[in-house]
Amino acid sequence: MDVMGDKATLFETGRFVQPSSREDTETPDETGEIADEAAEELRQRLAAEAGDVEAMSVLGAMLLRRGDLDGAEPHLRAATAAGDRAAANNLGVLLHQRGYADEAAGWWRIAAVAGSTAAAHALGRHHRERGDEPAAEYWLRQSAEQGHTLGAYALADLLEHRGDAGAERWMRVAAEHGHREAAYRLARALDRKAAREADGDNGVQVEEAEQWYRQAAARGHRRAALHLGTILERRGELKEAGRWYLTSAKDGEARAACALGFLLRDAGDTESAAVWWLRAAQDGDGNAANALGALHAERGETQTAERWYRAAMDAGDVNGAYNLGLLCAEQGRTPQAEQWYRRAAYAGHREAANALAILLLRGGDETGAEPWFSKAAEAGSVDAAFNLGILHAGRGEEQAALRWYERAAAAGHTEAALQVGMAMLRDGDEQEAERHLRCAAGGGSAEAAYRLATVLDARRPPEPAHELGEPVHRRSECEEWYERAASQGHRRAQVRVGMLAAARGDVVEAARWYREAAEAGSRNGAFNLGLLLAREGSEPEAAVWWKRAADAGHGRAALRLALVYARRGELAEGQRWADRAVSLGPASVAERAERLRDALRQELSA
Repeated sequence: MDVMGDKATLFETGRFVQPSSREDTETPDETGEIADEAAEELRQRLAAEAGDVEAMSVLGAMLLRRGDLDGAEPHLRAATAAGDRAAANNLGVLLHQRGYADEAAGWWRIAAVAGSTAAAHALGRHHRERGDEPAAEYWLRQSAEQGHTLGAYALADLLEHRGDAGAERWMRVAAEHGHREAAYRLARALDRKAAREADGDNGVQVEEAEQWYRQAAARGHRRAALHLGTILERRGELKEAGRWYLTSAKDGEARAACALGFLLRDAGDTESAAVWWLRAAQDGDGNAANALGALHAERGETQTAERWYRAAMDAGDVNGAYNLGLLCAEQGRTPQAEQWYRRAAYAGHREAANALAILLLRGGDETGAEPWFSKAAEAGSVDAAFNLGILHAGRGEEQAALRWYERAAAAGHTEAALQVGMAMLRDGDEQEAERHLRCAAGGGSAEAAYRLATVLDARRPPEPAHELGEPVHRRSECEEWYERAASQGHRRAQVRVGMLAAARGDVVEAARWYREAAEAGSRNGAFNLGLLLAREGSEPEAAVWWKRAADAGHGRAALRLALVYARRGELAEGQRWADRAVSLGPASVAERAERLRDALRQELSA
């Protein structure tokens, strides 16, 4: 129950009643007062002195509203004695302000029994304050059922406190009659219900919640404006979202100021964003303090960044400690980084636990790292689950590694999905392998795209021939995946795309891909580029690429160089590359290279 200490509170609680045409109605608010109050008071006073009961009640209400309790009380008592129920209710308000709660309740009971909905509401609130919930419910229900808006809201609040399903009905009644807090709380209840039923058809509830947020926000409810802004931002209606965030922030809602800052930052207005973050951070918003810290860290202002991260931590935001750890780690202050990571990790920050584990692992403390990886993974850190997979794989514990990889992959971790796909390929489960490789490739993994392409390539049927016996090339899915991997810089994929281009006679395209692979260090790319150049009559340039491939360990390239030098008559150089080809292999290449080497040796000794 609100304290009855000032005029505004009297009207907000609905306890203060001013009669009109013998019907007790609530005074709406101070802005509805009669402009010339002094003249009105004089008129009512003259009528009251003449014995007019209604005038006594109205005059008492006016004086009570002004805070003149001593002047109001005799008029209210006189009107009450004459049976005026509005005066009885207001006498209860006056006595409650004086601290006589039980006597106030007595007058409220008299007025409520006489049919005053405001008194029934006040009496219900009185009983709830006393802990008498059955009596409170009885009187609040009397008030609500007779159309008293605040009675409906108070009843809804009581029922909601008890977990009664009937709370929503009365909250809705109050909201429909313009009670802004009821509209906000109804929206929150619908929002929560929609979140619980996220897998079902909750669109109607979300839409209705938005309508109630909008109604409460339009009536000046700052938290409703914040939630409305959040809904609109999620939907992509950023301009309107910004307007509601601004409205809420100007009314003092720190979270709205913080959200407005992020909206401005995303729009490229960092300076304005910083202004709102500063306002929110000064009001104790840890998220805004973290945002300011990150902003200053990006600018290289590490001391200021650290100050704001500490402010975030002081505001109860554990991200502040985590960000301090990141800042110290970037500066090479490993002991301090470990300290802040530990602080955040002990507070339940899963990414801090993962970062701490990585820090310990890099320091050689695998035993200390593993529990933190496990804690982070169990708390939902996808990266930690993947890191546990790496940890177990490094020990040769393939099954344990696979379990963690699968867990991370199920949460959308691209590299984990690749590892699961490769494990499935090793086990011969091509169908499961393909599923995971598709996930990883779709997430941007070039290696997964390449391996998926090889799986699809292996099962691709031979190219059909047209009626003249020439092959008909149809672009297959595996080529698309090869090209995707190649475009991401995957060297083996680039070589394969080059081979496919060469097979269809596109020499220029083939050379482009071979060259890209070769320049990135692919010995197969260099060898194939050499073959292509040799076929086109550019043997000297081909030899350059074969030498690069041979130096990287490509046996066939070494054999080709031996043949080139033999044809040129440079027998010693040819013999040297033949020796190199014998050592590099494979067996078929080594056999041919050995014959060539022996022949060259004979020529040199002849």
